[in-house]
Amino acid sequence: MYQHLLHALQHAADKGFSLEIRLAALFHDIGKPATRRYDRTKDKYTFFGHEVVGARMTKKIMERMNFSRITTNLVVSLVRNHMFFSDTEQITLSAVRRIIQKVTPEHIWELMQIRECDRVGMKKAEAPYRLRKYHAMIDEALRDPISVGQLAIDGKYLMDELHMKPGPRMGWILHALLEEVLDNPLINTTEQLHERALDLEEQDEVTLKTLGEKGRERKDDLEQQEVKALHMKHNVKK
Repeated sequence: MYQHLLHALQHAADKGFSLEIRLAALFHDIGKPATRRYDRTKDKYTFFGHEVVGARMTKKIMERMNFSRITTNLVVSLVRNHMFFSDTEQITLSAVRRIIQKVTPEHIWELMQIRECDRVGMKKAEAPYRLRKYHAMIDEALRDPISVGQLAIDGKYLMDELHMKPGPRMGWILHALLEEVLDNPLINTTEQLHERALDLEEQDEVTLKTLGEKGRERKDDLEQQEVKALHMKHNVKK
């Protein structure tokens, strides 16, 4: 274990990773000796919960060495969460979003650096398919989704300013506006969308529904294209 931690730390140093990453690489498995248990059914040792124990040990060590609270909190968080993910065939995008929420978007890529150091510390490849898949999923989770929320006006605006009633018609109007904005982002202003929403409100239900569903389909197509591009970027399959 000691040799593994040194190898992980050396990789962090070789890559020029930050002080926090180097410390987390050194401490990430420090809780394993205390959690080592023999599983007779599998005929091997396990280390369940070592990340929790390791995070507590790391906090005590860093406080004893008078590291700043900011540095300590980040390193402890990286040690505590370094066991995220396991099987790329089973992991879901919602699980990726949860880990991002736990470590914050600001530090998610640092957690991936710890993952890389851990692998190299075990004499494994630096960027195997599994790690590339994680990268692609994180990129996808961090990507701003294409939605009516990107419009300069929203449902509340339509109700407050244009006195529209909530319901399917309002949804169709917003998606019709979204398609027009996707074609021409310059019209995404309160003034222009205000006028265009009034025009759409005058349409009959069949026409308005057709426009709204067309906008929704356009949004879905662009979403799929963006996700496909992210997977190509990381050289992984959907």
